[in-house]
Amino acid sequence: MRKLLNIFRIFPGERWLAVVAVVVFSLLNTLMVMKYYGAFSVLSDSYHRLFVRTFHISGFDPLTYEVMSRWDTVYNVYRHPLLAFFMWPFSQLNQLLISVTGTNCATIITAVLLVACSTYSCLFLFRIFYRVVETSKREAYLLCGLYFGFAFIMLATVVPDHFLFSMTGLLLVLYLSGMKLKRGSALNAWQTVVMFVIVAGISLNNGLKVFLAALVTRRKRFFRPGFLALAVALPALLIWGFARWEYRHYVWPKEMARKEIRAKKSREQTQAIRRMVQDSIGTSDAKAVESMVKDIKKKRAVAKYRADHKKIWNRNKGKPIAKGEFMGWTDISTPRWDTAVENLFGEAIILHDSHVLGDVLRDRPVIVRYNNVMNYVIEAVLVALFVLGVWSGRKSVFLWTAMSFFLMDMMLHFVLGFGINEIYIMSPHYLFVMPIAMAFLLKSVSRTDIKANLLARRGITLLIAIAAVWCWCVNLKLIVDYLA
Repeated sequence: MRKLLNIFRIFPGERWLAVVAVVVFSLLNTLMVMKYYGAFSVLSDSYHRLFVRTFHISGFDPLTYEVMSRWDTVYNVYRHPLLAFFMWPFSQLNQLLISVTGTNCATIITAVLLVACSTYSCLFLFRIFYRVVETSKREAYLLCGLYFGFAFIMLATVVPDHFLFSMTGLLLVLYLSGMKLKRGSALNAWQTVVMFVIVAGISLNNGLKVFLAALVTRRKRFFRPGFLALAVALPALLIWGFARWEYRHYVWPKEMARKEIRAKKSREQTQAIRRMVQDSIGTSDAKAVESMVKDIKKKRAVAKYRADHKKIWNRNKGKPIAKGEFMGWTDISTPRWDTAVENLFGEAIILHDSHVLGDVLRDRPVIVRYNNVMNYVIEAVLVALFVLGVWSGRKSVFLWTAMSFFLMDMMLHFVLGFGINEIYIMSPHYLFVMPIAMAFLLKSVSRTDIKANLLARRGITLLIAIAAVWCWCVNLKLIVDYLA
């Protein structure tokens, strides 16, 4: 237990970084609280309607505010099976504050939680650079500054969604795995189970990354029957079984109630149409009445389908590979090259100066172009440094552990197309691989005192610094303008 708690200890060399992180993230979250406090501090009978209709920042969902305000399993239980339960203590704290103050403090409690997770994400990333990759402290500070200047990393630190919590868990997994690899040890069964429950409980697909980390550190020992049974199969089955129970216990009754409301509304509409037809042609011919009712309902359904088809959320949806519960989420029609340039390595890193923080389901096209060509230059520089970093660290098992996280998400989002129309929102799950690769690039040119290496190191450091300053200036201005 002492070793586990020691992970969250702030060491002397990290204290100034922690102070700066707390100050910066507190200021950003203060802006978020101020923007929505007036609307969200009031008590409501329908928090879901209040938050969803009022909160508009890109495609992020304000479900955490809802859970804090009145606890319920409002997250998708198959994608986030334990997240609502992780939020339960904070929800109860808010209920206590509501009873004392008569004010909903969900935005404030969420902001405090986000500042804490953002600070530890920064510390875990710093340790990866400084302790695992072994860059200098100055380079580790610079790379942390670059990463948290990325647009959707900065946004993840303030929005009431699950992405920051996922990022914190994944960075912890990478940090622990990196230290294990340095010491020549491996993740044991209880560490694997605990991290899987936390990471998969927040976002189920990220649980596979814990198993990838365990595979890399354990190698052949990963396939021992005891480890596979107790640390892989058992927790995976339990968390899936819990998600199924959660659905049956919490979600299914509400879905049935909504289905009954829709059915009742449909019956009432049918009765209204039938009365209208009977008034127009009389009631002598029941067969003719029913035929006309059926025709009117069919025409209305076609009209609704056509109207929905023209709406932006439908136009931006993309064509799925096949119909079905899961395959219906895929997308084979969204252009991949434009998505890579404008969204994957574009919007995720530098916000576009038009349709700022727009939502593809409301008011933003899937592909938006930059008006300033310098944004493309910075993007190209960062991608080039990323590729060079991967090449420089190609023999590092740790880098390929991080890259396996990235490649898994690219297969899911970029190849199959899950969420590709807003892929930048998912960037906290994988974008940390870019500065990690750059850390290996800096390390590769600092091994000797050869003059060419020193010049290369200074040049790379200067490029990273320029990119970091550009990202902070552009993104901070746009975000602050939007929030203020």
